[in-house]
Amino acid sequence: MQYPHFIIAALFLSACGNAPEPTSPENAAAETSAPATVTLTPAQLQNAQLVLGKAETRNMGGTLKVNGFIEAPPQNLISISCPLGGYLQQTKLLPGMRVRKGEVLATLDDVQYISLQQDYLTTQTRLAFLAADLARQESLQRDQATSDKALQAARAEYRTQQIAEKALAEKLRLIGLNPDQLTPETISKSIALRSPIHGFVSAVKANIGKYVAPTDVLFELINTDDLHLTLKVFEKDIPALRVGQKIIARPNMDIGKSYAAHIILISQNVGEDRTVEVHCHLDNTADNLLPGMFMTADIAADNHRAAAVPNDAIVRYENRHYLFVAQSAAVFELQEIEPGQTEGGFTAVRPKQGDDLLSKDLVLKNAYTLLMQLKNTGE
Repeated sequence: MQYPHFIIAALFLSACGNAPEPTSPENAAAETSAPATVTLTPAQLQNAQLVLGKAETRNMGGTLKVNGFIEAPPQNLISISCPLGGYLQQTKLLPGMRVRKGEVLATLDDVQYISLQQDYLTTQTRLAFLAADLARQESLQRDQATSDKALQAARAEYRTQQIAEKALAEKLRLIGLNPDQLTPETISKSIALRSPIHGFVSAVKANIGKYVAPTDVLFELINTDDLHLTLKVFEKDIPALRVGQKIIARPNMDIGKSYAAHIILISQNVGEDRTVEVHCHLDNTADNLLPGMFMTADIAADNHRAAAVPNDAIVRYENRHYLFVAQSAAVFELQEIEPGQTEGGFTAVRPKQGDDLLSKDLVLKNAYTLLMQLKNTGE
């Protein structure tokens, strides 16, 4: 598609017109968002080599190149503690060691473990006696040889002891002891803490001989079976993304290796750095990837029709993006825009405010010449 254009000139001589007045720092944000115009003299127009034209409607797509890092989701981060506390007697763990589910991480000693096992076995013995007594009372009741009150008391005491046995059994399971295998001969002063997952040790926070309370974290484990890739994507590129989109990621330490992934979540919050987090799931398990590793990724962006201008047409000032709109042959207005995807030397744009850009005459080349002129006039 051909657009009429003409070459005109500008620059670095004094200009007249509606250049912005200098402002204090606290008013800088308001100044950059306000419209500003610059008017050039015939001599300035002759020197600047500006090229005017119109925005094009182009099919924007291609590949987005972004950065990110590997992380483990919260459900894969495990803190290990001892529910009843105790003295740490043995552990061989070091940060970075791999562990398997069910593997013993540490052993702890405490007299309360002995007392708990003693209480359970005593309660079991008492429960057996009460069960026999209840059966005897029920037999006597059938022969009307005992009172209803005596039978009710026997039932209440038996039920109370049942509850106590159940509670003690759960306490034993909580510290890793099997109540079904407990006998007077197997009472022990020690318990073993076992790994609940396959993974590796990320932190060791206790030493041998130390007493640890139930609230103290002894070890931290990470399950690496389900690592995620978190990418930082600029807000201008978000319209080109969707859940399920395919990604090829590479570790910064070895760009020769690549891993397939797909988008599972696009954050709805824009950070202070004007990026959003895009969470991706790795299609296959990668044992050589660890949480915290930096990654680069190529995202196959969806094609879409958008108004686009050459990259040289966009100027950046005070961390904002602008185009110059020709009001006449020598008068140009600064208009803020939101840049989108870039492909083939063109960038998709949309106005921050105002009309569609397709109908306007824009400065497509040497736009920074006008910006410098505008800044010099303001100074």
